[in-house]
Amino acid sequence: MTKHPVQEDIVIPDSHIIVLFGATGDLARRKILPGLFHLAVAGLLPAQFRIIGSAPRKVDMSTKDLHAVARSAIDEFGEADTQDVARDAFIESITFAAADADEYGDLLKAINDAERDMGENVRKLFHLAVPPDAVLGLVEMLGASGLGENARVILEKPFGTDLASAKKLNAVIKANFAETQVFRIDHFLGKESIDNILALRFANRFFEPLWNRDHVSFVQIDVPETLTVEGRGAFYEGTGAFRDMVVSHLFQVLGFIAMEQPTSLDAQPLRDEVHKVFQSMLPIDPAQVVRGQYEGYRNEEGVAADSQTETFVALRVEVENTRWKGVPFYLRTGKALAQSRQVITIGFEEPVMRLFPMAKGMNARRWNMLEVDFADPGSIRAHFFAKQPGPKMLLDEAVMTFRYKDSFQAAHHLAAYEYLILEAMLGSRSLFTRSDGIERLWEVSEPLLTSDVPVEPYAAGSWGPRSMTRIVEPHRWCLPT
Repeated sequence: MTKHPVQEDIVIPDSHIIVLFGATGDLARRKILPGLFHLAVAGLLPAQFRIIGSAPRKVDMSTKDLHAVARSAIDEFGEADTQDVARDAFIESITFAAADADEYGDLLKAINDAERDMGENVRKLFHLAVPPDAVLGLVEMLGASGLGENARVILEKPFGTDLASAKKLNAVIKANFAETQVFRIDHFLGKESIDNILALRFANRFFEPLWNRDHVSFVQIDVPETLTVEGRGAFYEGTGAFRDMVVSHLFQVLGFIAMEQPTSLDAQPLRDEVHKVFQSMLPIDPAQVVRGQYEGYRNEEGVAADSQTETFVALRVEVENTRWKGVPFYLRTGKALAQSRQVITIGFEEPVMRLFPMAKGMNARRWNMLEVDFADPGSIRAHFFAKQPGPKMLLDEAVMTFRYKDSFQAAHHLAAYEYLILEAMLGSRSLFTRSDGIERLWEVSEPLLTSDVPVEPYAAGSWGPRSMTRIVEPHRWCLPT
């Protein structure tokens, strides 16, 4: 590994062959290919690297075709402000090799050719951006072919659809890779604002003493989306909002919020503390869940006419430990909602006595709150009371705001996917999910997954079913503001 030429504390990975399975898919086009390009422009890819895009043999694709896909992806989704020469040089590092789980000779040849050209001790990174039903076969192929040696593998969600399927997936992975080689990616954990929760708590003495049941009234993690399923009805029918967003994303964010201070930020102690939170979570009570489905979802291609798949879910989660016992964690997410937001709200207890009158028309429900907006670029807002200017002692709301875009140079910012791909190349597992953590989350989810909580209709563009208010009683949803 070498140091970054501009920032001495940034480490550059060793020489790598990056194999992208699902190179023609939507995720590769929107996130991975532009992300790798951004890393290259930032000088964060190795001095020597090759990218091999792969897809099933039935896909009619060549290296020239993949170059066109990559160029279009970078032009449409790339954020790096560079000249065409930089883009063209990056694209020239890409080749295509078809591969199926039972026929992978072209891929093996492409990797061997790259290793021969690049010299000894080249690492391999396999990124499996493929549908769930293709993962097991590719993992077994990588193990049986020997390609898994001196390699790491990035896996995309979902990591199973219930406890049984998660255990099966983990068993296949364990049979072919060591856990230290496996990187289960959750791009929420690569966001600067999520990582900043650790800094906010553990680097600032004035926050950590308040981060417990004696001072916190509730925690909300709210991720509404305005997008519909957008032609992905067949995929969504097999997942739904809970499997797609809560288990894979919102529970992970909860773990970061609720964890105890680790002994260091290395992978083992950090992930141990997150796992302790998962172990302390009580099984989900179906009575504390509202499932919704936006009107018009059943008209999507691939969706059953009587579908009970939820496109919205709101639930209450309990963490049964000394720090959080009795503090409700309210989680909400859904499609076709009024806004697209990614917000964590920490609501603090009211003072024992209210000494001061409030100004007329003040939005009292926003006071005594810490709000972390983790939609890029992210911000942190503290809502508190201050005296209103004038002769009377009246309180009005005040806000202190920290914004990433105003505070740090844009050149230092990496999008979540880019940051996590770099971390995987470096072998840093701190921000990736563990197999036992995944299984525990499916375990606490079992009561809901095996229940018959009906879906309630809601209008597209609304905030969801009206009954969602009962989940947060006696509190209120902090969105909309």
